[in-house]
Amino acid sequence: MSKQEDVTTPTQSEAVTFLEVKVPEANRSIFPDGIKTSGQHAPIEQHLRGFEEFPKVISGRTAWKAEKLSANPQKWIHHLTHEELTELGLASDRFLQSGEKLTSINKQMCPILETWREECIDGKGFVLFKGLPVGSWGRIKAAVAFMGLSCYFGNLITMNAEGLLLGHITDQGHDPNQLENVKISRTNAPQLFHTDECDIVGLLCLAKAKEGGLSTVVSAHTVWNALIQRNIEAAKTLAAPIWYVDRKGEQSAGEKEWIKTPVFLLERGTKGRVYVKWDKSFVTTLARFSDKGILPSLSSAQISAMNVLEKTCQELALHMELEVGDIQMCSCVSVLHARSGFIDQAPPAPPRHLFRTWIATQESEGGWKLPYHDSNHPKRGGNQKDDTAPIAEPLIVA
Repeated sequence: MSKQEDVTTPTQSEAVTFLEVKVPEANRSIFPDGIKTSGQHAPIEQHLRGFEEFPKVISGRTAWKAEKLSANPQKWIHHLTHEELTELGLASDRFLQSGEKLTSINKQMCPILETWREECIDGKGFVLFKGLPVGSWGRIKAAVAFMGLSCYFGNLITMNAEGLLLGHITDQGHDPNQLENVKISRTNAPQLFHTDECDIVGLLCLAKAKEGGLSTVVSAHTVWNALIQRNIEAAKTLAAPIWYVDRKGEQSAGEKEWIKTPVFLLERGTKGRVYVKWDKSFVTTLARFSDKGILPSLSSAQISAMNVLEKTCQELALHMELEVGDIQMCSCVSVLHARSGFIDQAPPAPPRHLFRTWIATQESEGGWKLPYHDSNHPKRGGNQKDDTAPIAEPLIVA
């Protein structure tokens, strides 16, 4: 196929399968809204498409180029207005006065930002909001405002086995060479290009590093176009369902310790957009299983494709430095993101610190039609271990 629109229309039975699946109510004493995060799942095999069905050229808003956006920052940067900050601030104050837990925050407290929500889901895939007054509001109110704004883009989902709805991205002193047990976001090491296990990831900058910590994004569709033009064998390898992804112990009882998936997949339905799911640090750690013959080792073609993908992302990326009070919302469907390594300031200056949210946008609320059984789950994706309760602690790093 040469055009991304030329994809088979889903059957009526498929629509029923994905849109009418009922989500069982979870224990409300653990999950305030009665819904728990779905977690990670392998794609449904019958909905995977072969490389020959992938578009050979992707055009439109999703296939943006860094040099054009660098020259036109107004297309992806929004300075929060006085009216928006007033509305968000008052809503945050009301929430704090209610005494409710932060895990019950919802989108009703957020200003209307529909243009930017649509841009994150169906357009460029990211936006940078500037001007949240972290210093004068303090971290608790800033967390409430950030989580409320995140909820406007979808539902908050838990991001690890501890049940975090509000993550802390800061150097916690972990060894980045022990990735079987450590997530690299908890270190000061560079993060290669990747996606998180959600539809949209949100970041709020609380404190900058002394050096480094640069945020970088790249269009997965621009990367795909480059792969097709320059190294079609790498593209074929990345689109093949031969990649094992580590769960790193964040699966529920009875689930496998890994998932088998392509890196690039096709959305179901008439749009048939190319969707990316990738994190090298969750692929290479599975050597503990391949060394025992439980899983196949990475082939030379896979190793080459990984290197080609990272090099291509680096070449085509847009760089930005997050300032205190900046909020970045970034698609994990059509955009890959990365972070440079960093050095913190010497005490008593605060270390680099960002709040993070993971956001799910289900099909019925405008989310992509993904080839997973939970595609229309209100809290699709994320990480959920058994019945671990969601938590959000602005002042406790976890």
